[in-house]
Amino acid sequence: MPLPKISEARELSDDKLSQEILAIKRQLFQLRLQKATRQLEKPHQFRHAKHRLAQLLTVETERKRAATQPPQEEK
Repeated sequence: MPLPKISEARELSDDKLSQEILAIKRQLFQLRLQKATRQLEKPHQFRHAKHRLAQLLTVETERKRAATQPPQEEK
């Protein structure tokens, strides 16, 4: 399974983005729990989940900054 593209994250609405972040955080918790109980079969899922979370948080931060910054004038 290839890593997700950030363009997919940028297409999400703000509500869907927040839901997706929460879902990935829950998934990471479940993966850590499986690892602690030695039930984790696919350790590569950590990498995919962390990568996706970083993408989603990046998009969220970009949107917050764009909303707070005044529009810049073109010269």
